[in-house]
Amino acid sequence: MQGRALTTTAFATLLLIALVMGANHVAARIAFNHGADVATAVVFRSGVTAIVLMVLIGVQQVQLRFTARHKRFLPLIGLLVGFQSLFLYSSVARLPVALALLAFNTYPIWIALWAWLIYRHPVERPLLIAMPVILAGLALALDVFGAASGLGAAGQWARIGAGVGFALAAAATFGLAMVITQHEAADLDGRVRTATTMTVAGMVALVSVALQGGFHLPTAAAGWWGLAALTFLYGSGFTIMFTVLPKLGVVGNSAIMNVEPVFALVLGWLLLGQAIAPVQVAGALIVVGAVMALGMRKRV
Repeated sequence: MQGRALTTTAFATLLLIALVMGANHVAARIAFNHGADVATAVVFRSGVTAIVLMVLIGVQQVQLRFTARHKRFLPLIGLLVGFQSLFLYSSVARLPVALALLAFNTYPIWIALWAWLIYRHPVERPLLIAMPVILAGLALALDVFGAASGLGAAGQWARIGAGVGFALAAAATFGLAMVITQHEAADLDGRVRTATTMTVAGMVALVSVALQGGFHLPTAAAGWWGLAALTFLYGSGFTIMFTVLPKLGVVGNSAIMNVEPVFALVLGWLLLGQAIAPVQVAGALIVVGAVMALGMRKRV
């Protein structure tokens, strides 16, 4: 079925969500720079978002109907999203925010891989064509040979290796969560599915908090503002996604929202002083363009 053309309002709303979610990650980096840690941030973010969605479900009187299949797979989906959240914020804490999100934006490749491995779905030709483009753009954006930084390959990877690893782990777990969701829970209301997912993700983060000896809260006012902002922005993004977009007839994961790393690049430069070389910007645009092209292609 071919998608509907976007109205100006729908397009602007999708861009707003991308901006809000990009700003969420910049706020997270501010919180991390002032004493907060990843697990604490995920607990706050997931917990508040789950509460907001539960209130929304109650106000809109959404019917709660869980099949046996839902009950089996929803905890697994929540577990995967919980680890994905920890991995992605761990990457944001180590890399310029835009680069962390770009590495995470390889998740369409992981989705195709998991769908092939688990459900034996053949990889579509457009994705096979886009894969090397995405990877080449990512290599430029990350400056994998250390040319832009002047550090050389070894020095550059010593600096970015852990952050890139966490971002790719986030992409892999998110891709697996999306594949399982599509095949095992797609018929469940999106608000209900996301509320349960956020609840389980928050519990995963709580376990991580317990293992590290308790919450690591911000040590400065800027960190508290960052923690409050990331919580508000993440919850707001999901609320807009599930209240406004359905009325506009737009699928919540529209490819337009993949411009999030571009917004993060600008916000990271403005608020955090994170600047990257022109060749890295070119690589970032290649990745974003390829992912958007995949998401916006016509399906019959």
